[in-house]
Amino acid sequence: MLINQSHSSFQTGAVISSYLMNCMINMASSSDECRFLEEFKKNRVKITLSDTEITGVIQRVHPKKTVLLEDVSEVKSGRKFPGLKLIFGHEIVKVDFISSVNEDHVNEEQKSEFHSFRRKIFMDGDEHDVNYVVIDELHEKFGPAVMHIKEQRVIGLGADVFGQTDQERLCWLQVATKRVVYLFDILLLGGQAIKNGLSMILENPHILKVVHDCRCVARCLRAQFNVNLTNVFDTQVADLMLFYTETGGFLPDRLSRLPELLHLHLKLPAHALSPLWAREQHTQECAEVWYLRPCPAVLMSAMAFSVLHLLPLRLLLLDALMADYTLLVDTHMSSGHHQPLLLLQEVSALPKEAEELLSVRRERREWATHHFSLTDAGLLDRSSFRPSPHTHTHSV
Repeated sequence: MLINQSHSSFQTGAVISSYLMNCMINMASSSDECRFLEEFKKNRVKITLSDTEITGVIQRVHPKKTVLLEDVSEVKSGRKFPGLKLIFGHEIVKVDFISSVNEDHVNEEQKSEFHSFRRKIFMDGDEHDVNYVVIDELHEKFGPAVMHIKEQRVIGLGADVFGQTDQERLCWLQVATKRVVYLFDILLLGGQAIKNGLSMILENPHILKVVHDCRCVARCLRAQFNVNLTNVFDTQVADLMLFYTETGGFLPDRLSRLPELLHLHLKLPAHALSPLWAREQHTQECAEVWYLRPCPAVLMSAMAFSVLHLLPLRLLLLDALMADYTLLVDTHMSSGHHQPLLLLQEVSALPKEAEELLSVRRERREWATHHFSLTDAGLLDRSSFRPSPHTHTHSV
C-alpha cells in the first residue's frame, strides 16, 4: 500500500519526516545503525511492491519498519505521486539502487549491507502482533460482534479520533473482551454502527467499560452521536487515587499514560510497550494517520494492543485500591477474637486499629517527601522518584 500525502498538505509530509527523524534518534538500536541508515539518504531506488513498482529518493529509513520517499513515480505508467510517500516494510518485495547524488557514495558492500538490514527490519515477524477482528461493514461480522459484546459484563474500550477538541471526529472504536479484540472502523461504518448496536453497549449500565482516560471518547460520542458513555472504570483515575492513597494524600504533577501503567502495575517490559508509544507519537505528530484507508496493519495492531490489557489492569488496580480496606477488615476481625463480650455502646466505639490509619497516613507522607521532589504547587514530581533499598517499595 502506498500512502498518499497531497501536495497541498506539504506540512503533513514535513511532520512525518520530523517524526521519523526523532524516532531514528530515540529508537534505533545503536548509533552505528543510525549512521548506517543516514548514508542512504538522497539515493534513488526502485522498490517492488506486491502490486506495482515505484521509484523515489530516500528521505528517511526508519528502524521501526518504514521508508519515507520523495519524488516518487510509478515505473509502468510513469505517473508521479505528489508530496512524500510512506512505505511500510512488510509491503516491500525488493529494493534496487538506481543512482545517488554522488555515484560513488554507495558502494557494492554498502548495498549488500542495506539488503541485509532490509531483511532484518522489514521481513522479520513482528513480535508485537496482536489478534484482532476488523469490523468495517454492517454485514456478516458486525452483528455477531455486537451480540458477543452484549453478553459481557466487563469490556475494554478505546478510541482514536482526529480533529481539535471542539471538532473531533471518531475514526476507530476498539472493544476488548476476554477472548477477542474488535476494531470498529467508525469512519467507514458511520452513525449506523452506533445506532444499530454500539450505542446499546456504550449506554448500557450493566456493562462496565474499562477505559484509560475516558474524557476524549466520552466527549466525542456525546458530540458526534449524542451517546452518553455509562458505567465507566477509568484506569487513569484509578491510578491517581492509588497515588493519592500511597503517598498519604499527595497529588502527582501529572496523570499517568497507559504505557506507564502497564509497565508499573502489570510489569510489562519496556520493549513490549513500543506499539503504544508509537501510537501516541502518530497521534501527536501526524493525527491524519487515522484517516488512512486501508489502515496499515502496524497501526491496527497498536490499536488492539491499547485495549488488550485493560481488563487485567482494572483487577490489579482494584486490588491495590482495596488493600487498606482489606487489611483493616482482617485486623478488625482478629481483634474481636481476643476481646470479652462488649456492651452495646462499646461495640460502636472507634477501634484502635482504625486510629492507626492516621499514623499510617503520616508515615506515607514522610515516605513520599523523601522519595519525590515537590513542585511549587505542592505536587509530587513523578519523574523525580528516588527508590531506596532500605524502605518499603510503593507502587507509585
